[in-house]
Amino acid sequence: MKLTVDRTLCDGNGVCMGIAPDVFDVDDDLVLHIADEIPGDPVVHAQIRQAVTSCPVLALTLEE
Repeated sequence: MKLTVDRTLCDGNGVCMGIAPDVFDVDDDLVLHIADEIPGDPVVHAQIRQAVTSCPVLALTLEE
């Protein structure tokens, strides 16, 4: 599973962080950070998929 963010699109709205807080974090400067290690938990993977499809600016890409 490879997760990337297009920084030219991401506005730091935090929708992804609300869905998958173990993977996404938005700092005080509204910069999105993705965890270095993505847990192998199927529940977390489902949250990631939901976060990718829920991104209002389509800044997230997932390759499985």
